[in-house]
Amino acid sequence: MNDPADLVERLDRLLPQTQCGQCGFAGCRPYAEAMARGEADVDRCPPGGDAGARALAKALGVAPRPYDRGRGEHKPPQVALIVEADCIGCTKCIQACPVDAIVGGAKHMHTVIEPLCTGCELCVPACPVDCIVLVAP
Repeated sequence: MNDPADLVERLDRLLPQTQCGQCGFAGCRPYAEAMARGEADVDRCPPGGDAGARALAKALGVAPRPYDRGRGEHKPPQVALIVEADCIGCTKCIQACPVDAIVGGAKHMHTVIEPLCTGCELCVPACPVDCIVLVAP
């Protein structure tokens, strides 16, 4: 029988690592753990799309199904970009970023470290001045 930790690792590697929470869990790893325990279906990840749901189903040996469109839209890869002229340095985007891809100090302009950004969109609603846009990497 397979080691449960190995299954969690495999499922986690199949997930897109956006850490967006659209699946209802606090990130990709907790979602993988729930699937391994049989407590979550394979269809909860919009960033992974239908292909991701199929890969998860195959890994778990269950019937494939499309991802649940009610959880969000599957989008091409994207990263956040801060419009520097509009940033007020409030740090709310930094606090919202689950992967620490935004840097800056209070009352100073912030910036996104593009290679770290997963495009999760969690920083966008956190910004009180709407200075964050999502762009293709």
